[in-house]
Amino acid sequence: MSVKILYFASLKEALGMAGESVELPAGVATVGALRDWLVGRGREKLASAKNLRCAVNQDMAGLDTPVREGDEIAFFPPVTGG
Repeated sequence: MSVKILYFASLKEALGMAGESVELPAGVATVGALRDWLVGRGREKLASAKNLRCAVNQDMAGLDTPVREGDEIAFFPPVTGG
């Protein structure tokens, strides 16, 4: 299954990339499983980010949200601004 991952704010800076397209192995079927898989592939900042937020196809999502072929998954820390 192929998905597009986007990283924003401090995650983008820490990982040195704005995003990537990945082929997921069987068994990676939720946002939480995806995050864990990415951590295992060197994206440790995803594990240590406090209050990590995520969205699937631009809709806010929880770690139990399913991931499907062609989805766009965004990870970002909480942000404030004015």
